[in-house]
Amino acid sequence: MKITNVRLGLLDIPLHKPFKTALRTVEEVAEVIVALETSEGLVAFGEAPPTARITGDTQESVIAAIEKHIGPAIMNRDGANLNDLLDSVDRAIMGNSSAKAAVDIALHDLWGKTLGRSVHHLFGGGSSEIVTDMTISVDRPEVMAADAEEAVNKGYQTLKIKVGVDGDLDVERLLAVRKAIGDKIQIRIDANQGWTPGEAVRTLRKMEELGLAIEFCEQPTKADDIPGMRFVRERVAIPIMADESVHDSKDALNVLQAGAADLINIKLMKAGGLREARRICALAELFGVECMVGCMLEAKASAAAAVHLAASHSVITKIDLDGPLLFAEDPMVGGPEFIGPIIKLDESPGLGISKINGVQWR
Repeated sequence: MKITNVRLGLLDIPLHKPFKTALRTVEEVAEVIVALETSEGLVAFGEAPPTARITGDTQESVIAAIEKHIGPAIMNRDGANLNDLLDSVDRAIMGNSSAKAAVDIALHDLWGKTLGRSVHHLFGGGSSEIVTDMTISVDRPEVMAADAEEAVNKGYQTLKIKVGVDGDLDVERLLAVRKAIGDKIQIRIDANQGWTPGEAVRTLRKMEELGLAIEFCEQPTKADDIPGMRFVRERVAIPIMADESVHDSKDALNVLQAGAADLINIKLMKAGGLREARRICALAELFGVECMVGCMLEAKASAAAAVHLAASHSVITKIDLDGPLLFAEDPMVGGPEFIGPIIKLDESPGLGISKINGVQWR
């Protein structure tokens, strides 16, 4: 069975409401869709949401990387030889992690569809159901409190609160949220690199003093400031999670050896796909560090890959895969079922996506 075509398409999907972090505000997401077609009539899907502020990838760069480099490297190759194909993807071009992730996801989907088994089963099996948190965008305290209360009313027991825009105001935001939802709901926070090390320490200590019961703080300092993140970790009780500081397994090793984080957030668009994400999992296990699987603003084609990863790796103990739930519509047919905080897998071959509606194929 050979890969006979690497098709690319564009898919614009609006969000229910603007998504706001310390780095950006987004109202609509422009996804790049990859479809691999084979000589035996199989079609496998991948997806990349360009996130220039984090990965450096734009829609144009993702398309160019796949059209000019990655696609030609896998054309007319045996679609069942997964590792050989992934090696070719890695060698085709330096960087371009989102483009590589989209093709890596499609190749894993093809692998599963070729063998007639789900990817999570081929990874060793595990849970058929996982539970995600819900992200609350950074905003005025009263708006965030109302959004948090709405999420809890929908059944979410864990909320990820975006902060990182003015430490003092961030404390007010958390006070308002905690007052609105009570003490039984778990809160984790994400500063998206928004604080200096000193501001992070002051802000997190204040949250500790107020008894806000923060599960962990994600990426309090700039991505390249590993000493700064270690500075924060050594001075607060709230566990620190590395996100933007860890793209691939090399980054993970640097952070873990430096003692800069208690936890690692794995995202496929940063890692370049499932294979590198699994390498990060292996390193985290070696260091005795738990992981979270997160996502960018991703629809179900790529989020499905992260779901299969999370369901089959015990080192992943925290789930932040609410991306598809933030979209106003779901153009994907098949794949994991997102029912509020519950994500259910089935044993459909590959990642389970059988069709994507609304794609403008190139």
